[in-house]
Amino acid sequence: MTRVMASGVFDILHTGHVHYLSEAKKLGDELVVVVATDATVRRRKHEPITPEKMRLELVSSLKPVDHAVLGHQGDMYEVVAELRPDIIAIGYDQTFDEKVLERELAKRGLDAKVVRLSRYSEDLTGTRRIIRRIINWHYSQCHGGDS
Repeated sequence: MTRVMASGVFDILHTGHVHYLSEAKKLGDELVVVVATDATVRRRKHEPITPEKMRLELVSSLKPVDHAVLGHQGDMYEVVAELRPDIIAIGYDQTFDEKVLERELAKRGLDAKVVRLSRYSEDLTGTRRIIRRIINWHYSQCHGGDS
């Protein structure tokens, strides 16, 4: 049984997320997804639009996902130690360096292969892009023109 771990914010779910999780699932038998806490999102990216419990519930309901958990604040390797994945799937746009991750995992006695997944090239696959599109639409509706 090969356990694959994927992680992310998953704020405003979109087809890029579904592609990422579907590709991650193909790497093994079980896919466990770690959803970032609101505090982690605030610290590393932005103010989350969707609260962590809602994001966790949405990710849990996706077909490729066998189990979803809320991440830990602080040491990101704690959740890896708990889940003990065989493979960690990272998205094409995640800022992790595969070799650095593998070295850190090895230092902690965690034997997991790190695999970077391919880009999904459909329109509106990024949360920020979706938000921009909504803002532009709203502006055009309220002001009668494009932004």
